[in-house]
Amino acid sequence: QVQLVESGGGLVQPGGSLRLSCTASGNIFTIYTMGWYRQAPGKRRELVATITSGGTTNYTDSVKGRFTISRDDAKNTVYLQMNNLKPEDTAVYYCNADVVTLGLGEYWGQGTQVTVSS
Repeated sequence: QVQLVESGGGLVQPGGSLRLSCTASGNIFTIYTMGWYRQAPGKRRELVATITSGGTTNYTDSVKGRFTISRDDAKNTVYLQMNNLKPEDTAVYYCNADVVTLGLGEYWGQGTQVTVSS
């Protein structure tokens, strides 16, 4: 089985920065697209950013120019560098990955809370 474990969330003031990490473990052959999603209270889960195995990135409009997604395939890890954070970025952030084990499956992490408040 595959597990995704996130870390790096917390409380930060507006304008501050945080770096989220997510590491995949288990019987992994390869990982295709990895990404970050978020869900604020009372709202639907939304895509934040994705990165393909070839390094192509995609961002939702509200985070372009402030967030950067990257990955380290040697560590099976995806990162989300978040700068100039705003109160509207407050949410639980979830890691997502398309992982090939015996077959191809989509996996989710347990989520990490990000709170932006003064």
